[in-house]
Amino acid sequence: MLCYGTSSKEVQNLTDKKEPKTVGDGKFQGVMTNLWRKYQEKSGDMGKESIFFYSDRCPDCNGTKLTEQSRRVKVMDRSITEISTLDLEQLLEWVNECSLNLTKEERSVVDVYLRDIETKLKRIKRLGLGYLTLERGTNTLSGGESQRIRLSAILDSDLTDVVYIIDEPTASLHAKDTEGIIDIMKKLRDKGNTVLVIEHNTDVMREADYLIEIGPKAGRYGGELIGTGTLEDLKNNEQSLIKDYISNRSQPKQDVRQAGKTAIHIQDATHHNLASVSVAVPTESLVSVTGVSGSGKSSLIFDVLGEQAGNVSGLEQFEEVITINQTSITKMRRSNVATYTNVFTDIRNVFAKLVESKAQGLTSKYFSFNTNGGRCETCEGLGYVMSNMLFFNDMEVVCPTCRGKRFKENILNITYNGYNINDCLECSVEEAIDIFKSEAKIHKVLQLLTEIGLGYLKLGQSLTTLSGGEGQRLKLSTSLMKKNKQKTLFLLDEPSTGLHPYDIQYLLELFNRLIDKGNSIIMVEHNIHMINASDWIIDLGPEGGVKGGHIIAEGTPSEMKANPSSVTGQYL
Repeated sequence: MLCYGTSSKEVQNLTDKKEPKTVGDGKFQGVMTNLWRKYQEKSGDMGKESIFFYSDRCPDCNGTKLTEQSRRVKVMDRSITEISTLDLEQLLEWVNECSLNLTKEERSVVDVYLRDIETKLKRIKRLGLGYLTLERGTNTLSGGESQRIRLSAILDSDLTDVVYIIDEPTASLHAKDTEGIIDIMKKLRDKGNTVLVIEHNTDVMREADYLIEIGPKAGRYGGELIGTGTLEDLKNNEQSLIKDYISNRSQPKQDVRQAGKTAIHIQDATHHNLASVSVAVPTESLVSVTGVSGSGKSSLIFDVLGEQAGNVSGLEQFEEVITINQTSITKMRRSNVATYTNVFTDIRNVFAKLVESKAQGLTSKYFSFNTNGGRCETCEGLGYVMSNMLFFNDMEVVCPTCRGKRFKENILNITYNGYNINDCLECSVEEAIDIFKSEAKIHKVLQLLTEIGLGYLKLGQSLTTLSGGEGQRLKLSTSLMKKNKQKTLFLLDEPSTGLHPYDIQYLLELFNRLIDKGNSIIMVEHNIHMINASDWIIDLGPEGGVKGGHIIAEGTPSEMKANPSSVTGQYL
């Protein structure tokens, strides 16, 4: 009954009693039933409860998905399941072999398919995805990989007069692969289409026919049209923030800091495509792990080092190893910037200490939108209610009771420096600095968020709306807020994603402060400005997939620039 509940056949088979109709009478859903229901409702995305589930390989087909009859059919001594395990470059070689070895009669039957496969594979390869296998699930692809797969499908089209709007197509791309993306976008243009690209990559900007710069900064300091025109037009525009980054090629970092006494050693790592990699990673330094897509960077850092799925030594010097990737901080809409940084607790305490609050007996809990008391109960403090649109996605509608202000009227009448509690949540971090300038504890947190380039975020902004890069910086900032002196190793996945070159300087400033406290940072990175600012670089390659998994160079940015075998060094 505990497992399956009172409605289950298992329980009904054991008793003649009728099933209780209400919880009060003893109706119980059952732990297993409840878990499966949640699993189905959330499409398998269970969060913490995922520990109760595991996937196993099908014993009948051994994970190949096909019946034995289908697996028995072979072309050139290979079944379709064997072909699915090849990476796309190997598959292209196999297709070419087929063309050479089939008889004239056989060729006439399948020639149209072979040519179609070859065309598609070449396009995907040109986008730097030759290391993927056919059996790879699309849900395992990164955002950049998914976008490029879609781009390759677009290229099959002979449509003209189409407007393509593409959001950062070079995200997660090595500079070498960026060239392929630029080439593809130019071909789309040459077919008579318009290609609008939102982009931070200066290489793409240099190749654009026309640039539109919005700014000058972010949040309330942005939203203006700074300049439009060619690259030369922006270079002559005094207001342009991007012109310095487009015209100046990066200079390698000169003042490389002294590494910690004990390095982290990885010995004979063979995870995924890693070819028995052994490497010493410096500590108390900013280390970039670089290489083309699929070269084994994530396998080395997140799987082998982060999960210790191999022979790793030197981690005992750290009290904590924190992996910060591009996944969202939380899926809970109630979590926002103020609650995540814990600054909202201090803000509520400030309001609770006001004379009007004490006169009405209002404690800090009355200024919380997460608990009963002062919040609007119609929307339960969210400021909006969900409207069921039947066949469409549910829609957020401003709460009719509080009109989006989250709290009851008597709570909203209490103000601090002219702002009520909801006004504070609607303020940006930078605006809140002025409001709470006399509150040292709050001011310190808000100042840090501004220094790392997050001053434009609203305090009440839901964490579900943050980009991967914003989420990473917010997670990192909480580590700086801690007063303890414990040594931490941070493993970061492309922290520069979605960042303007101007914002990268804030991120590097944050890194320097963390390292000066004795922490160590290892990041998988493609951004040339970020790599240039590193103390040490580990370059994997030479290609992706089976042709990758080797360390082809390592050293300081200056040493990498002079190393002819480093692919990344060429772009530095």
